[in-house]
Amino acid sequence: MLEILSNLPGVITSIISFAGEEVASGAIDPKALAALAAGIAIGLGALGSSLGMGIATSHAVDAGARQPEVFSKIQTLLLLAIVFIESVAIYSLVVALLLIFTF
Repeated sequence: MLEILSNLPGVITSIISFAGEEVASGAIDPKALAALAAGIAIGLGALGSSLGMGIATSHAVDAGARQPEVFSKIQTLLLLAIVFIESVAIYSLVVALLLIFTF
């Protein structure tokens, strides 16, 4: 598994060069690749955002359980952090929409 992950940049480069050759020869429609890229963009953006929100919420609840007297401050910081984390998901949605509607 580690060997596959260490070669991941080379694999991705090979896939991109293969796709570029296929698009240049007319075998693959560029709209199909744009739709695939849009799906990957929104999927990874949503995955990262949801993991970030889950970890932040978990740590905030843990901190609130340890020190209940500062829970209101922790809650304010948590909401602010969630807003910034959610902005990543919104940016990935914008990128996905741009990929879909510009090609």
